[in-house]
Amino acid sequence: MEWNKALLIHHLHAGKANRENTVGLVTGVLAPAIHELVVIRTDEPGEGERLCRERGEEFDVVFILGGDGTVHECVNGLASLHNPPQIGVLPGGTCNDFARSLGISPDVETAAQELLERRVIPVDVGRAGDRVFTNFFGIGLISDTSQNINENLKGALGKVSYLISTLQTISRSEPFRYELEIDGEWKKGEAVMIYAANGRFLGTNALPFAPDALQDGQLDVLIIHETGIPLLREVLSHKPEGEWQPRNESISYFKASTLNIKTDVPMPADTDGELYMKTPAELSVLAGHLHFLTGVEE
Repeated sequence: MEWNKALLIHHLHAGKANRENTVGLVTGVLAPAIHELVVIRTDEPGEGERLCRERGEEFDVVFILGGDGTVHECVNGLASLHNPPQIGVLPGGTCNDFARSLGISPDVETAAQELLERRVIPVDVGRAGDRVFTNFFGIGLISDTSQNINENLKGALGKVSYLISTLQTISRSEPFRYELEIDGEWKKGEAVMIYAANGRFLGTNALPFAPDALQDGQLDVLIIHETGIPLLREVLSHKPEGEWQPRNESISYFKASTLNIKTDVPMPADTDGELYMKTPAELSVLAGHLHFLTGVEE
């Protein structure tokens, strides 16, 4: 059985080197399973979102070749459609965290072959105001880290550049005051980071969230009250068998279907690695809103 019509989107400047070779490789794998495959390169910011919004309903499936930022852009177009197509994510970025959450191989040729198996699941999408996100929304340390990434290092060193930026940011992070309305209840305090996750990976590292995090209708929310390497080690290395309960008192963890975030002064927010929003912010979950092709289950 083949798809009748599919779209493959890739961005001129996104992700890994040898983009043209990668596109050819992916096309060679996908084409035999598709009656009509349309391949479009986007060149400008926002072009992928406009393309998906204007033409997404023409296709049975839309393949997105790129990193988390490219996926974020395209999904913001697709999520607005009345009848969105199936979506296949092909890893073409530095970390590809959302693809990892979907169980998709980091090797792009293997990933394309996996997507042809047509394992499709309904996936939650986070909403922040009138925008959506697939992987996370965060303020504080997470957005500071994104701002500090050296783009030249990012291209040369890949995920190592995120580690370098994180270590540099930790050394000078300062707490901020916040108020949170969590499913109707208010909390307040100080933190160095608030991280609301839909996905299960950050900087290629698995987070200690349940395997059904993409399908539970809730966000996994971390509040890091003070920072340090031991805190990051607990968050990034703990693999729970059941529901995670942090051992360190400097970490608060809970699930929420709605989250209203206020800070003393407007703070930049990182959504899937993209910096264009600020607090205050109202978050919610569009449960099972989009259907994604998945890779091999972990």
